[in-house]
Amino acid sequence: MAKAIEATGNDSATTGRWVLAATILGSSIAFIDGTVVNVALPVLQPELNATAADVQWVIEGYTLFLAALILVGGSLGDRYGRRRIFALGIVIFTLASVWCGLAPGVGQLILARAVQGIGGALLVPSSLAIISATFKGEARGRAIGTWSGFTAITSALGPVLGGWLVEHVSWRWVFFINVPLAIVVLAIVVLRVPESRDPSVTARLDYLGAVLATIGLGALVFGLIEAGNRGLSDPLVLAGVGIGVIALAAFLVVESRSAAPMMPLNLFSSRTFSGANLLTLLLYAGLGGALFFFPFNLQQVQGYTPTEAGLALLPFTALMFSLSRWAGGLVGRYGAKRPLIVGPLIAAAGFALYALPGVGGSYWTTFLPAVVVLGLGMTITVAPLTTAVMSAVDASHSGVASGINNAVSRSAGLLAIALFGIVMLGVFGSSLEQQLNQLALAPEQRQAIIEQRSRLAAIELPQDVSTEARQQIEQAIDGAFVDGFRAVMLLGAALALLSAGSAAWLIDGKIAVKPHEEPRT
Repeated sequence: MAKAIEATGNDSATTGRWVLAATILGSSIAFIDGTVVNVALPVLQPELNATAADVQWVIEGYTLFLAALILVGGSLGDRYGRRRIFALGIVIFTLASVWCGLAPGVGQLILARAVQGIGGALLVPSSLAIISATFKGEARGRAIGTWSGFTAITSALGPVLGGWLVEHVSWRWVFFINVPLAIVVLAIVVLRVPESRDPSVTARLDYLGAVLATIGLGALVFGLIEAGNRGLSDPLVLAGVGIGVIALAAFLVVESRSAAPMMPLNLFSSRTFSGANLLTLLLYAGLGGALFFFPFNLQQVQGYTPTEAGLALLPFTALMFSLSRWAGGLVGRYGAKRPLIVGPLIAAAGFALYALPGVGGSYWTTFLPAVVVLGLGMTITVAPLTTAVMSAVDASHSGVASGINNAVSRSAGLLAIALFGIVMLGVFGSSLEQQLNQLALAPEQRQAIIEQRSRLAAIELPQDVSTEARQQIEQAIDGAFVDGFRAVMLLGAALALLSAGSAAWLIDGKIAVKPHEEPRT
């Protein structure tokens, strides 16, 4: 923790309101983008002639740099000025958004998304750091709570707005919408937000650690995504996985020897801190990996419009927002351990419910029960998980501990999308071949379909098939996708069960809310 914080400006109520406006709107740009792009993927996939691996990289390119650099982004703000780094993040993110919207092909879209991730790694940690530097005492807790509430609302509304834009305008406007918001944020930042930094920072930034983390995660994800098409024994896959493992091992060595590591490994000597992060890794892997495929199921298989797909997860977010205070109270009554066992168990049931529907049926009786149960499980988990992470370390390390847990959750989703993609492609391809074998198709027609299995439900049918055969093939593709979707949802359920086990094994049962403990997001 910094011994002293240098800040210009004043702590007046007026300044505080401008600071909250800037940080809420700025963070919302990144949070909305993180949720809304999934809704656009099923539409942009056929338009850009993208494979399943391509659309995975549209998400992975962003998440990779956000996860690997978010800790460095916070350190840059402490050293060079939080307002300056926050504004730089907004500029980079917005320019990359324009690039995304103008991208003529999926390759450029992936590159632009990677640049967006760099911008997000600068602006997201700086937003909370600016609030912490501006507000003191109880006002800081209220400000962080306000920030959390409003960003949760914008994150919930993002997929709905994005779905409407995709359906009625173009998927490209999912990215262009960031521009007017960014202009407003930059105007407030320049005119109204005071600069702040930590003058006690003297150690060099952990650039080597950041580079190794990026290379390690990137190579590992590349190998896993390519494994879905090439197979696990392919030399390129083995090279990617091997380089990733070596780079991540080197990262751990560097962090253990660095004078100012981005991830202090000594924090993991606490069983509770290790257990909380293991739980985060497993549960958020299940959440990120399984729900990546949900919009594809809704739009390409079930026939939902993009707007309806955006609305489908709204009950999930509404539950987390409306019951967050109640869930926080569970920690005071029962401690952190029991909710961290019960919450993931309920989440596992939610994942399992996603595996029940086939093709067709009303949303209210097919997916809504799964959305509600999973939302309840995550609601019960999040507040106790925050308490466990923050209580497991000294107060002087609370910022670093929070940042590590944030990075772990994002890395979990990054790796899970790649791993779940292997499962999805494997089950989909096998099921599709079995179902096509039962149809009276010419060998060349069958082969043309099988060769496109990497596109999943976006397969383009041969032009020379009859109307009856076309309907049968579409039913086979939809059925194969549902088989793959069920497999990834059951895998998500298994990871949630393992996360509950990690809580039972490692979390200290005596941890509860500390007096005057400030909320964290």
